[in-house]
Amino acid sequence: MFQGFPEIKEALISNRMQAGFLVAPMALALRSQGVPIKIVYLGHRYGSAVVVSKNGPVRHVPDLVGKTVAVPSRFSDERLIILKALKEHGLPASSVKLVEMSPPDVAGALAAGAVDGFSMGEPYPSQAELGGFGRVLFHAKEYWPDYMSCVLVVRDDIISRRPQAVQVLVDGIARSGLWLDQGRAEREYAAEFVGRYYYSQPPALLRHALLEPIDRVQYTPLAPREADFNLVQDLMLEHGLLNRRMAFEEFVDIQFADKARHQTAWKYAPWLLDD
Repeated sequence: MFQGFPEIKEALISNRMQAGFLVAPMALALRSQGVPIKIVYLGHRYGSAVVVSKNGPVRHVPDLVGKTVAVPSRFSDERLIILKALKEHGLPASSVKLVEMSPPDVAGALAAGAVDGFSMGEPYPSQAELGGFGRVLFHAKEYWPDYMSCVLVVRDDIISRRPQAVQVLVDGIARSGLWLDQGRAEREYAAEFVGRYYYSQPPALLRHALLEPIDRVQYTPLAPREADFNLVQDLMLEHGLLNRRMAFEEFVDIQFADKARHQTAWKYAPWLLDD
């Protein structure tokens, strides 16, 4: 488990890790710099939000002017969504101070008043809401339809040498996503199991992130789409995060997502099993 995206990036570059989830702009930037990775699938859609102090003065996007907002990385969709929202309100990017902060630290920083808000993926917006000190100013999908954040990247040598292993990984994510999107019961069970045995997080926190509302995070469709990445590249070029436009095939290997299209949800209903 990593505390932030910079550490994941370094692990991929040094080949200490061969596959992992990165925020999409960071994956594109690394590929443009020659790092041998490709995007093979998405992690989820939506699931990011801009959160501000519950009783603070920020009620609308223009109220962010002059405020300090934490983002997980300069190369993150969470930063780009702030800049996109500001632009739609006719405000320059420089009107808000954006600071990079490790995701696990943002809720505490907001509660302590060290920042005025944060733009982050779940479960940190839920953590601030349940803690009683944070309020969602807007969900990313309000300004970015079909918003995506984390993407699954794999090193080129693994794609070449072990394509079947990559396919098994992508198929498993596809089936898990289809299972999660079946309804509340699946999400409630996932929150309980994952919270206790994988993330050591309160299941109530993950239930809130997965169910309040149920489309807060979506796990279908997860196949990379060229139009989505065209938008990411447009925003990155606009804000100096990319030095050239890349062809879709240069940073995405679509073969695994294409084969995963035929997958079906896991047939697993733990609530029907005997004790």
